[in-house]
Amino acid sequence: MSRTRFIAQAGVIAAAYAALTLVWMAFAGMFSWGPIQLRISEAAVVLAVLTPAAVPGLTIGSIIANALNPGAAWPISLLDVVLGSLGTCLGAIWSWRFRGRTWLALLGPVITNSLIVAAYLPILMNGIGVPISPIFGVSLTKMSLAGYGALVTTIAVGEAAVVYLLGYPLLAALRRTAVVESQDV
Repeated sequence: MSRTRFIAQAGVIAAAYAALTLVWMAFAGMFSWGPIQLRISEAAVVLAVLTPAAVPGLTIGSIIANALNPGAAWPISLLDVVLGSLGTCLGAIWSWRFRGRTWLALLGPVITNSLIVAAYLPILMNGIGVPISPIFGVSLTKMSLAGYGALVTTIAVGEAAVVYLLGYPLLAALRRTAVVESQDV
């Protein structure tokens, strides 16, 4: 792939991811960044199975979306900009690395985002003054191993739902389109 094409793909992916995230935040509010996360834009992580340009594209898109989050309160929101984007980047790298085994490739963003986001989410939410309801009867006001485990679980379930229920069909459609386009040439 040429350098120009790589940069163009990364740019389009970054813009699409950021735009989808910000639009979804406007409609879904807490469900886009709280303890239960259903970011529709996370379906785009499947692009990392198709092109290495998705790794920087998704990472930059995540940085932009997290920095422009309308609910952000600086400087505490830098946690989400840095660590949330790190989770996206590592998940995309994982997806590219295991692209030959789709089910395993799509597991990367689920694991990385749930482990990383759960570690800082209580700090972020307490820092911006958003009360956190107990999950599974576990208080999240003060971080504990049980609280971390509860957050990992809820974030992983939301991420898995988006990645596998929306992302996997998207990936299948993109693969079919690519096959049809290559046959037309």
